[in-house]
Amino acid sequence: QVQLVESGGGLVQTGGSLRLSCAASVRTFSNYAMGWFRQAPGKEREFAAAISWSGGSTYYADSVKGRFTISRDNGKNTVYLQMNSLKPEDTAVYYCAAKRHGIGWSSGSEYAYWGQGTQVTVSS
Repeated sequence: QVQLVESGGGLVQTGGSLRLSCAASVRTFSNYAMGWFRQAPGKEREFAAAISWSGGSTYYADSVKGRFTISRDNGKNTVYLQMNSLKPEDTAVYYCAAKRHGIGWSSGSEYAYWGQGTQVTVSS
C-alpha cells in the first residue's frame, strides 16, 4: 500500500510560481514511477507531468511544457512539481499518483495510487 500526501498549493498571481511536493509512505520509493495530474472545476482530470523510477526520464503535457518541471528525491520519498509562469488556466486541484509498472505515462488508469490533491488557484 502506498500513501501519497500533496502539499504546496495555494493562491498565486498570474506569472507567479509554486512548488508542489508529494510525500510517499512506501518502503522503496524508487520502485514507483510518479505522475502529476490536475482537475479544473467542471473538467475532466488531465495529465500534467510524469517521471520515471530513477528520475532519468520526464514527460510533460504540451500545456505545461517549458513552464513546469517534475523532479524526485528518492532519498526523501518525495516528488516535486515546480510550476513557473502560472496562468489562470492552471487553476485546478493537483494530484500526485504512483505506479509500479506499465509503459504509458499520461493515462490516469496507469496509476494505482493517488493522493488527496492540493488546490492551486492562479488569479488574473
